[in-house]
Amino acid sequence: MHQSNILTHLGEERERYFNAVAPPIIQSSNFVFDSVADFRKKFEDEYDNHLYTRGNNPTVQILRRKIAALENAEDALVVGSGAAAVAMAVIGNVKAGDHVVCVQAPYGWTHALLTKFLARFGVSHTFVDAKNTKEIAAAIQPNTRVLYLESPNSKTFEIQDLTACATLAKQHGITTIIDNSHASPIYQRPVEHGIDIVIHSGTKYLNGHSDVVVGVICGKKEMMKKLFESELMTLGGTISPHDAALVIRGLRTLPLRIQRSHESAVEIVRRLEKHPKVAKVYFPFSPNFPQYELAQKQMSGVGGLFSIRLKAKRIEEVEAFCDKLERFLMAVSWGGYESLIIPMCGFYNVAGREKPDLPWDFIRFYIGLEDVEWLWEDIEQALDGLTGC
Repeated sequence: MHQSNILTHLGEERERYFNAVAPPIIQSSNFVFDSVADFRKKFEDEYDNHLYTRGNNPTVQILRRKIAALENAEDALVVGSGAAAVAMAVIGNVKAGDHVVCVQAPYGWTHALLTKFLARFGVSHTFVDAKNTKEIAAAIQPNTRVLYLESPNSKTFEIQDLTACATLAKQHGITTIIDNSHASPIYQRPVEHGIDIVIHSGTKYLNGHSDVVVGVICGKKEMMKKLFESELMTLGGTISPHDAALVIRGLRTLPLRIQRSHESAVEIVRRLEKHPKVAKVYFPFSPNFPQYELAQKQMSGVGGLFSIRLKAKRIEEVEAFCDKLERFLMAVSWGGYESLIIPMCGFYNVAGREKPDLPWDFIRFYIGLEDVEWLWEDIEQALDGLTGC
């Protein structure tokens, strides 16, 4: 199905709601039945029917159909956050005594799920350098049930060979799960490489307006129904119909937004790689990136995230650089209309917290929808202020 049809028309039965262009927000918690027989029939299959919005809501269902089609998956579930999507997908595929192989340095709450939550219930894990499929193969145990991927990850952007990972996992009867938030289904569709479950922090590109927290799980209908009937219904990680409508609105412009972010990031990265006060740039679509060829093979674009290391001698210089930026907001997350930074130095010297794995001169940038020259002027003036280089 053509992408334009998915974003503009799929799932929108306009003749059922007064031929309105935008679908209605069915802001109802409850749905009624015509008879006992009707109640019984729908209760038998809540996955495909509307009983109670904690499970299935008409507005949310439109969003499910669109995202599943974008990922070329059979179906999707929409939940309350990206962390909820990760947790439900993993928990739904392990039990006590099982083992998970996971990429090194995953999203923080994925790391917490494996090391703090699931460990309490007898699920073990191994973190591996998944750039090398041989490292993954060496970590597989007889009780390994899940291979968890992030490609690219969200700070230093390591990439896994998705086809090779899927082939390896199938040989061992292992379920593959990937966080595809970074590239979005516009630039990467892991299902087409054989990956079983694709998850998103839909808070990022899918919504794209920094006003909704949402998670997505995509895959075969059998798997989605399994997760719906157990993890989603039991844990109650529901998204509201109003938030679903906002994400539907966000999807309308998804290809335009991510393309704009990508093109602007490519230009700014090109300039930063030549700047004398920048020590290193991390960006998968830069020819200088170690996995550039694999990135080109698996993705048609990469969006607006990149990271840099500054040539600074003291942490105070990095702090001054960040504070001098006027057109970049300092905030977590990414994928919205606004350009952002998240400085690693901000995680240093925090009471009660361990020192992070990344150095204090490391800064992640997200390029939003602003004019690229306007953003570059701001970066340039902040770099000019680095006196210790």
